[in-house]
Amino acid sequence: MATSGAISGATVSSFFTKTTTTSNPSPKLHSSASLLSQKTVFQGVSLEDSKKSVSEIFAVSERKIGGLNGLRRFEIKARAAASKTIEVEVDKPLGLTLGQKQGGGVVITGVDGGGNAAKAGLKSGDQVVYTSSFFGDELWPADKLGFTKTAIQAKPDSVYFVVSRGAEVDVKKLNKRPAPPRFGRKLTETQKARATHICLDCGFIYTLPKSFDEQPDTYVCPQCIAPKKRFAKYDVNTGKAIGGGLPPIGVIVGLLAGLGAVGALLVYGLQ
Repeated sequence: MATSGAISGATVSSFFTKTTTTSNPSPKLHSSASLLSQKTVFQGVSLEDSKKSVSEIFAVSERKIGGLNGLRRFEIKARAAASKTIEVEVDKPLGLTLGQKQGGGVVITGVDGGGNAAKAGLKSGDQVVYTSSFFGDELWPADKLGFTKTAIQAKPDSVYFVVSRGAEVDVKKLNKRPAPPRFGRKLTETQKARATHICLDCGFIYTLPKSFDEQPDTYVCPQCIAPKKRFAKYDVNTGKAIGGGLPPIGVIVGLLAGLGAVGALLVYGLQ
């Protein structure tokens, strides 16, 4: 019986020893426990602190994005301020040199100091977008150098320029556009010296180098096609016609229509 008891005791002792050994955590379980403890530490942060951290992150991001957007807006405004379109009328002689722009277009390659182009504000490097047409009634896109020079040479007195400074313009996509009306346009000093006659119908001021009296009787106003007899002498100081001249065609037509209506009433009234 003693032997059996010893065996039983050994067996029980062995059982508890194995059980104790088996209950020791393996390395994997230990690492999992440490990871769990790390997670538990992280999860121990309060909700308010976590919200504050997230809000700070978003605030920093928004400041960075806002700074980038502000920088972009500044760059766009700077480019817009640097680039501008200039429209001027330049008397002949122009005092400038034109060249063919690479890829199409015309550019001013030189401006004479003290010349009419320089006085008008044109500078070397300006891209010519539009110039006056042959007759001055339209503005044509300055695409090819040869054609632009021909149109400029055809204008006898002054040339209207539209130039771009600081930005490239694809003139190939542009269409013709009407020239600005000459009525009410401020005259240059050269034009004032030549201004001798004014059209009574539309206000066009004659400023050509050729004397108005030397123009043939078939000469018409380039702006409203009024005949030569519709012109009167012009006073540069007052900006008005000298002596009044003939009344405008519209007034004459109105008077004739009124007289015709009165005559018709008289005829039908007598009947």
